[in-house]
Amino acid sequence: QVQLVESGGGLVQAGGSLRLSCAASRRIFSFHAMGWYRQAPGKQRELVADITNLGRTNYADSVRGRFTISGDNAKNTVYLQMNSLEPEDTAVYYCNGDGMRVTAWDLPNNYWGQGTQVTVSS
Repeated sequence: QVQLVESGGGLVQAGGSLRLSCAASRRIFSFHAMGWYRQAPGKQRELVADITNLGRTNYADSVRGRFTISGDNAKNTVYLQMNSLEPEDTAVYYCNGDGMRVTAWDLPNNYWGQGTQVTVSS
């Protein structure tokens, strides 16, 4: 088993920046993609950005050009740099590991972090 631990959330004014980190609790054998999702009160969880094991990135239209996802395989960590934050970005942000195999003997599985709150004030 592995835990995904997010950090870096907080309160920021509109126009400000935050950097989220998601660290795996142990070294991962392989994964298909790592991503960030968010869920605002009363809304469904939505994809913010993800990055494949080949380094291909994908962004929601609402954050493209403002957010950047990156990964450090040596540290088993994925980051989300969020710039030009807007009140509409307020949500709980969740880290996701898709198709993750902790060891070579594991089947691919989907893992979630516990979430980190991001609040953007106007």
